[in-house]
Amino acid sequence: MTLEEKKLPWTSHHLDITKKEHITPEYFGINPNGVVPTLVHDGVVIIESDDIIDYIDQTFPETPLHPVAAEELESMYWWMKSAVEIHVKAVKTFIYFHKMQGKMKQTDEQKDAYEKLQTNEELIAFHKNTDKGFTAEQANEAVAMLDHFFKLADGILQNRDWLVGEQFTLADITWVPMHFTLAGADYDFSRFPAVQAWASRLQERESFKKGVLDWCPTF
Repeated sequence: MTLEEKKLPWTSHHLDITKKEHITPEYFGINPNGVVPTLVHDGVVIIESDDIIDYIDQTFPETPLHPVAAEELESMYWWMKSAVEIHVKAVKTFIYFHKMQGKMKQTDEQKDAYEKLQTNEELIAFHKNTDKGFTAEQANEAVAMLDHFFKLADGILQNRDWLVGEQFTLADITWVPMHFTLAGADYDFSRFPAVQAWASRLQERESFKKGVLDWCPTF
């Protein structure tokens, strides 16, 4: 979405994670966490989603996606950091428990390949859980974390259109895939009507249609 908001040309190199195309020595050589996305620009490699969109916004300042006021800038980065912090332990856990449980079995060869390449302890633990299955307790803990942040967002969005100030920013973009994938896994957003209205506004943006729906029409 960030690239589309700024109308920048870019080239996609698609990896099918259901076929484990990201679990190769070649890809881990680019992204040591073995996750997507990865941005490569003029020899610079950036591997975290929040860092990627921040890099794009700072490198190509036209159509800025960050606020000017220091307090709002701090708030934007807080929302971005929060999304990163709960991505594995809340978002991915909820999605795998409710949508993918038992559907992502790995061969012993795939497990060995992953464990030899991966060094991130959080991702190693998550990967093991995807194979044996998440418990209801883990899923409930994920829901509690998600509820906390969406309740905060709902309170903010009752009084304005976007998460930070009056401007569409990287904070909104960071939470787009969270909402999109969680909605696809039947997380109950009906409890947060202001978040639902925010999502509707997002989905009307051309950048959402080109940056999300053109690549993943449904989840």
